Amino acid sequence: MVFETSRLILRPLLHSDFDFFAYLHQLPDVMRFVSDLPSIEKIQERFYERIGDWQKEHNSWLTLTMIEKSNFELIGVTGFLSQWQPFQQAELGFLIDSKFQGLGYGKESTFKIIDFAFNNCSYHKVTATVTEGNEASRNLLTSLGFQLEGRLRDNYQINGQWCHDLKFSLLRHEYFALTR
Repeated sequence: MVFETSRLILRPLLHSDFDFFAYLHQLPDVMRFVSDLPSIEKIQERFYERIGDWQKEHNSWLTLTMIEKSNFELIGVTGFLSQWQPFQQAELGFLIDSKFQGLGYGKESTFKIIDFAFNNCSYHKVTATVTEGNEASRNLLTSLGFQLEGRLRDNYQINGQWCHDLKFSLLRHEYFALTR
């Protein structure tokens, strides 16, 4: 499974991507709204959970490496956690190298991912959790038609500080109304 956009190739995570995956998880600018900087053991655990064959019924991560077409540079990872049972939902997630942030790659890749989720996998709903204060991710999601469902107060800790989470979603029929 390989996808292309005007500027990107999105392909499954490979064993050879581990160093890049670890690099992303160790960048403070990338992780500041995601989690504490994980140990190398935790990064390895996350990596091996996301590599290999993906099937939507397995409630596992579809993780794709984002590659810039012009020079084949790795710029990030994107995908979703399948939550097929019981209500055909998927939760988005992505990390983009800080030197490529703000260039539209997040929106471009996320649009391709949600298009796949609705058109090829028949999900009913795609969700996303954004740490309050992450305006870039919030703006990306709302620009793609996602609606704010709610705010979960003190829902998560990053660097010992309680953070509020914002829950966003896009329903299948809303996506089709926006793209037809």
